[in-house]
Amino acid sequence: MKILLLQDVKGQGKKGEIINVSDGYANNFLLKKGLGVIATADKINSVDIHNKAVEKQKAAERQKAQEDANRLKGQTVTIVASTGSQGKMYGSITNKEIAEELTKMGYPVDKKQVVLKDPIRQKGNYTVTVKMYAEISTTVNIVVE
Repeated sequence: MKILLLQDVKGQGKKGEIINVSDGYANNFLLKKGLGVIATADKINSVDIHNKAVEKQKAAERQKAQEDANRLKGQTVTIVASTGSQGKMYGSITNKEIAEELTKMGYPVDKKQVVLKDPIRQKGNYTVTVKMYAEISTTVNIVVE
């Protein structure tokens, strides 16, 4: 019996997949618990349409991320840090501050997208990676004054 899964089922498949299972398993477990429905032609067609729409949306998001990465590549961000009398910084510059500066510059970036191994604790020039999308990243120059 062909079943369209409404939820992830361990050992069988993920939500939205059409699987072939025995009649007893389908009737006594999947259908009874609401984990799946019988796969009719209408339901299979609606799943295909939904999957195509999701795929198209992901392609558009990927394209926008690539364009944003190309615009952002090589940009220089200047961050002014407060220092003590001996030139030592108070605190550190984290990915949050870098993301805020990029957002002020017109590049909406979340702090989770900024890859920073350790917080910046000294003045100078640094190169930071910004992940825009899965497998799409770019580098940004950071100047701490």
